[in-house]
Formats: sequence, C-alpha cells, structure tokens
Amino acid sequence: QVQLVESGGGLVQPGGSLRLSCAASRSIFSFFVMGWYRQAPGKQRELVATITNNDMTNYADSVKGRFTISRDKSKNTIYLQMTSLKPEDTAVYYCKAAEWGGDNYWGQGTQVTVSS
Repeated sequence: QVQLVESGGGLVQPGGSLRLSCAASRSIFSFFVMGWYRQAPGKQRELVATITNNDMTNYADSVKGRFTISRDKSKNTIYLQMTSLKPEDTAVYYCKAAEWGGDNYWGQGTQVTVSS
C-alpha cells in the first residue's frame, strides 16, 4: 500500500506564500503522474496541478502563474509552492499519485487557510 503524507498547510494572509509537501512511501519513479487537488467546503474536489514522470506540468487556470509544482525524486517528494495567495485558495489540499498500472492513491490532506 502506497502512503502519501502531506504537510505544510496553515494560516496565511492574502498575498502570502506557502509550500506544501507530499512524501511518498516509495520511489516516485513508479508513478505515471502525481498532483495536487483541493476541496473547499460545499464544493467538489478540483485539480490544482499535476506533474508527470518526465516533469510535464499542468495547472488549473485559477492558479496558473501563482503556483508551481515540482518534485524531488531523491526524497520521494512532490511540492506545491504557492504564492500570491487569495482567500479563494482556502481549501483542504490533497496529494494524489497514479501508478502506471492505473491504481490511484490519495493523501489525507492538509488545510490551507488564506485570511486576514
């Protein structure tokens, strides 16, 4: 069973920055794609950003230019660097990993709150 553990969430003021981490229990070479999703109360879970095995990235329009997804294969970890945060970014952020064989794994989530 693959374990994904998110960290780095917290309370930040509008315009501030935060970096989320997602540590996997085994080599991320085994994943076709990894990414970050978020879910605010009363809303559906939505894609934030993804990164493939060959470092191709994708972003939701709402975060493009503000968020950056990256990975460190030596640490089995992906990151989400968030800048220029807005109150609308408030949500639980989840890490996802998809294996080449099609199995998907999710972390438990980390809360990000953007407020004055």
